[in-house]
Amino acid sequence: MADFKKSVVYQIYPKSFQDSNGDGLGDLKGIIGRLDYIKKLGVDYIWMTPFFVSPQKDNGYDVEDYYHIDPRYGTMEDFEELSKEAEKRGIGLMLDMVFNHTSDRHEWFQKALAGDEKYKNFYIFRKGKENGEPPTNWESKFGGSAWQYVEKFDEYYLHLFDVSQPDLNWENEEVRKEIQKIVRFWMGKGVKGFRFDVVNLISKGAYEDDHEGDGRRFYTDGPKIHQYLKELNETTFGTDAEIITVGEMSSTSMENCYEYAGEDSHEMSMVFSFHHLKVDFMGNEKWVLVPFDFRKLKKILFDWQTNMAEHHAWNAVFWCNHDQPRVVSRFGDEGKYWKESAKMLAGVIHCLRGTPYIYQGEELGMTNAGFTDIEQYQDVESRNHFRILQEKGISKEAAYEILKVHSRDNSRTPMQWNEEKQGGFTDGTPWIEVNPNYKEINARKELQDEDSIFAYYQKLISLRKQYDVIAYGDFEALAVEHPDIFAYKRTWQGRELLAIHNFYGKETRWSVGVNLEEYECLLSNYKDHQIQGGEISLKPYESVILYK
Repeated sequence: MADFKKSVVYQIYPKSFQDSNGDGLGDLKGIIGRLDYIKKLGVDYIWMTPFFVSPQKDNGYDVEDYYHIDPRYGTMEDFEELSKEAEKRGIGLMLDMVFNHTSDRHEWFQKALAGDEKYKNFYIFRKGKENGEPPTNWESKFGGSAWQYVEKFDEYYLHLFDVSQPDLNWENEEVRKEIQKIVRFWMGKGVKGFRFDVVNLISKGAYEDDHEGDGRRFYTDGPKIHQYLKELNETTFGTDAEIITVGEMSSTSMENCYEYAGEDSHEMSMVFSFHHLKVDFMGNEKWVLVPFDFRKLKKILFDWQTNMAEHHAWNAVFWCNHDQPRVVSRFGDEGKYWKESAKMLAGVIHCLRGTPYIYQGEELGMTNAGFTDIEQYQDVESRNHFRILQEKGISKEAAYEILKVHSRDNSRTPMQWNEEKQGGFTDGTPWIEVNPNYKEINARKELQDEDSIFAYYQKLISLRKQYDVIAYGDFEALAVEHPDIFAYKRTWQGRELLAIHNFYGKETRWSVGVNLEEYECLLSNYKDHQIQGGEISLKPYESVILYK
């Protein structure tokens, strides 16, 4: 497989990608039918969100059985065919593994509830306080206490997420051995990558009340986390140099990421961190409407780029995934400069130091859903907050505006393949409505247009493969104080790349301080650009990538 520093990963949310049997849900056969499209884009790996057997309380992140495929997505034969067909096209499959918790329907937890001591010890059961309160005051990430009482034992079990997602006890060596077995099973099926869900939460610290917050400081980047990851690496994927891994790091610190994704630390190939996607929050509060803070966005991305490089650690770089709104709606322009802003945002990410991830439809410039009725929303978080916002005294209209910006369903609407009924996603009724703009924005249309957003992504992907400076170069932040421009320099063995992006829908100028006429333009989202000596004038959302 490809060198992960030169690679690009394409994320598929199977439920919304392509339905092959008319039941309104995307499936594995649907993905097989679209492999040529993915190959055409030029990516190296496909990361798919979980399709294991699951009651779907948390969109498949509540796994009931790690060895079998949920019938709604297909069969093991379908998976084996997908693996084979992807390999023929030089594409590796990356699976999404959820090992912080299982579903409460998992056989292990069912045995635990039946009183089997061996399996009770697979989870985290604790006595409550003498006053009848839960063991600690930790809050679940989905709201409410992180502890659930079980009368039969007069004990509580820990669930950092939904009550139906009990946390696994990684202190128990038997649990770790079972997890290693699961990873080796999928390696045996030809899997070439793993994404580990909220993996930095698996090592819990002291079980104490948190008088400063919601408890996360006691279980985030916990005391044995590096030991556990090194062990997992050593016993499973680390035995195959071709396998790439990425850890999803929840509320992590950069210092821990130097080790998670360090060149010689033998843990993960790279990490996802999310700090840069909170710049349109108010503090940590997501359900508000505030303009995004451009300076903060630059500072966070520049800090991670610079410091991870200094510590020889590797980033995954991205704007979008199944939990984030569409980036062109978020930081770009859905209207007049839709195409220019989508290309500019792609340019920002794809020339950074790190492995770029593209989320399905991002390469088409798909936008937020624009739903106007709560019945159109399927996401439990969105429905809950629609109610909570109104309980706080916010009007229905204002609550809808907030959902239109922040709901996770914005990224979960079906992939827009063509201008036919349901955007070509299904012959049936889709599980969530198709974005009404599918007739204007779709893959068929873009594949016929040499100047499309899709074509621009293709070019960016091939630049990373062609120019070592993008894959391996040092990083230097530029125009740090400029109010409109996102710019940086990459250098490698006497070669230089300048990536200059106007983040806004108005013209702007920048005095660079080097003679730009000495550089050739590798890629731009406008036909012509204005460079005079060390001065560049940028049109709305203009992006210029220069090389010497």
